[in-house]
Amino acid sequence: MIKGQRMNDLATNNDHTLQIKVPIIITLYFWVIKILATTVGETGADFLIFNLHIGLPITSVLMSILLAIVLYLQIKTKTYIPWLYWLTVVLVSIVGTLVTDNLTDNLGVSLIASTIAFSIALAAIFGLWYKVEGSLSIHSIYTKKRELFYWAAILITFALGTAAGDLMGESLGLGYGLSALVFGAAIAAIALGFYVFKLNGILAFWLAYILTRPMGASIGDYLSQSGKNGGLGFGTVVTSAIFLVAIVGLVSFLTFTRADTPALTNKRR
Repeated sequence: MIKGQRMNDLATNNDHTLQIKVPIIITLYFWVIKILATTVGETGADFLIFNLHIGLPITSVLMSILLAIVLYLQIKTKTYIPWLYWLTVVLVSIVGTLVTDNLTDNLGVSLIASTIAFSIALAAIFGLWYKVEGSLSIHSIYTKKRELFYWAAILITFALGTAAGDLMGESLGLGYGLSALVFGAAIAAIALGFYVFKLNGILAFWLAYILTRPMGASIGDYLSQSGKNGGLGFGTVVTSAIFLVAIVGLVSFLTFTRADTPALTNKRR
């Protein structure tokens, strides 16, 4: 979705182009990797907690530390590096999942309450981001302040998506497969609104970004969970491995082709 959407607010300021810290053009590759990353966030967290028997508290601490290290490297870098950016997204996905799991399993917060709370938190971040920077466009992430807003928003979208996905698939009894279809239909509606009815690009991006999280989580659960739980029974190991290999392949492709950062390639010639 939003393939070919360009940095309108950078088009007149090429000096900032080399400082961009995220994909310059949102292509189909972006959305495929995003969904793969959200699925890994769901199955990867389950693998660490249950298969390796690390437990939720220790897993949460270890993944948070790893995310802090990688996020520091991402913020310190001067330009967009595909593998580092997407590694950060995968880790944010895992940590966002763990945040919701801790609220639900350890603190007894209902999925309805956490969904509402994360929605309010995300709205607050967007409101503060817009007040400070005057734009929520991901195509202008060339300062540390904007990048911090960006990653804060993404973390909350993952936590929100986890809560909403679990609410739909488990609490409301829709099941993982049907939940994935519902969220996929919502994303398709947003794409239709953007391409046909000229829905605002920034709004369309963030709505789709939020919805890809529960969609990816539902896909991950549908593939990994046993048949008696409404899944296909592939397990978290196989599901995580398949999706990680797919992510590595696509990110490697973007690293060599720069399909999502042509402006950088042209600028350096």
